[in-house]
Amino acid sequence: MDIRIGHGYDVHALAEGLRLVLCGVEIEHSKGCVAHSDGDVAIHAICDAMLGALALGDIGKLFPDTDQQYKGIDSTVLLKHVVELVKSNGYSISNIDCTIAMQRPKLRPHIDTMRARLSEVVGIAVDRISVKATTTERLGFEGREEGVSTTAVVLLMKA
Repeated sequence: MDIRIGHGYDVHALAEGLRLVLCGVEIEHSKGCVAHSDGDVAIHAICDAMLGALALGDIGKLFPDTDQQYKGIDSTVLLKHVVELVKSNGYSISNIDCTIAMQRPKLRPHIDTMRARLSEVVGIAVDRISVKATTTERLGFEGREEGVSTTAVVLLMKA
């Protein structure tokens, strides 16, 4: 059996007045991610995990922030493209596990919606997608509400 494991990590600064989008879901908050795209730090980490599993680099290589066609882009569009790369390389996505670290807002009320949205975009069952949220107990840049970080792990299987 040919399996591949990929790990992704992404960080974005938070700033007042910007949209907060996580896992393709807009969440009401006074701050959002500073980014060239919509700043969906969770989807970016998931994309990096998939690309890493295939040894294809990262989203910065595939979708550079110097390219104006990606300015403000919905990160689900990027994720769909990466999923197509997974498939075109002969793999299927077995599961996704993602952890989002930020102090506020509390994400627990949004987790099921995030999982459902990722399921829709990626095309795998929701029970194969885990999204977890954690605070850093007010430590570090996440705890000071200066930014958000996300880690993701994916398992790909030869189709």
